[in-house]
Amino acid sequence: MKAFFKTLLLGGMFIFMVASPVMAVTSPQTVSAAGCEGRVLGVPPWYRGLTNENPPECSMKTPDDVGGLSAFIWMIVLNGIDMALVLAVYAAIFFIMFGGFLYLTGGAVPAQTERARKTIFNAVIGLVICLGAIAIVNLIFSMIT
Repeated sequence: MKAFFKTLLLGGMFIFMVASPVMAVTSPQTVSAAGCEGRVLGVPPWYRGLTNENPPECSMKTPDDVGGLSAFIWMIVLNGIDMALVLAVYAAIFFIMFGGFLYLTGGAVPAQTERARKTIFNAVIGLVICLGAIAIVNLIFSMIT
């Protein structure tokens, strides 16, 4: 039984670490509506909302086209915050998986299973906070544009 779980864990780690990134790189990419502002693994580009809708050129708008220098700077700042929050979501997902690994390997050690439970609980709280923050940032971004 222990060998079965070890094989299952190693297979899952292989899929997560090797096969998934290979499939993400080799799968055909879709063109986004703006053409230049595609996301990579959910992370938006820093210039989201600042390019002209002319896909072959992908030229940047001037601050006057956006609504002034302050709106231009706020769009860049909000894009940076959005990028950081998406990376924080990935970190929270990693900690949920790490807590699950600790829980599976804890066995009869109550201290390790308690540590695993706290890790998963804290990661879920962080994930909910990050998802809420992403929603707020996207709401503010849509109000600016």
